[in-house]
Amino acid sequence: MLVLGVDTSGKQGSIALVEFDEGAARTLDVIPLEGGTFSAQLVPQIAALLQNHKRSKHQIDAFAVVSGPGSFTGLRVGLAAVKALAEILQKPIVAMSLLDAVGQTAPVFVAAGEPDQEHAREQVFPYAIALDAGRGEVFVARREFILPRGARRGRNILVGESLMTLGELAMLRQTDQIDWVATPDEAVLVALREQLQRPAVFGIYPLQSRPQADTVARLAFEKLQLGETVSPELLDATYLRRSEAEIKFTERTR
Repeated sequence: MLVLGVDTSGKQGSIALVEFDEGAARTLDVIPLEGGTFSAQLVPQIAALLQNHKRSKHQIDAFAVVSGPGSFTGLRVGLAAVKALAEILQKPIVAMSLLDAVGQTAPVFVAAGEPDQEHAREQVFPYAIALDAGRGEVFVARREFILPRGARRGRNILVGESLMTLGELAMLRQTDQIDWVATPDEAVLVALREQLQRPAVFGIYPLQSRPQADTVARLAFEKLQLGETVSPELLDATYLRRSEAEIKFTERTR
């Protein structure tokens, strides 16, 4: 199975070809895309990527695309290209949340131990993944790491995604509603460390980088196997934030 991954959600983007054979994944190539030029680069770069690996668009078996959160313009460009290709080729699409992709690939910062309650069957560690949204705000995925009693491995589940101010996220950590925050964005890391008022056992952790399109394609493979796909006409962006046009319209109509 050949999956084309596309991510145009951020300041920089990427596309990738990943081949799956009997469950094993092999990244054929990852091509970076420069921010601000997605509309001009995306389709030609996809064509070049396929040509470089002697593949045709008809050999693509599925598409994996980041559907948000992120840049309004960037997301529209990526989703429009995937919609058009999937419609023409009649291939399935997996829409991936960037926050979920970060959350699934980030390390879990907990010290394994016995549950706090004597008869508890498991420990639950609430935490957050944060991405810079600009304007003093962050895209936040609240997650839980669930560790059964006596186990070395646990389950990592998504609780919800939202847009918060940096102050609101810092308050979640300050009041112990979450055990830690992990982010790949330096601006978020610095701002949160400045806002926290006391030392924490679990604090604010840097992540090496945001996942690229090959990681998105690999994560999408499991969803493909489960049939969790979306048709081109139903593929839509998850912005979490309203556009400037929506905000201005609301202000004018008050």
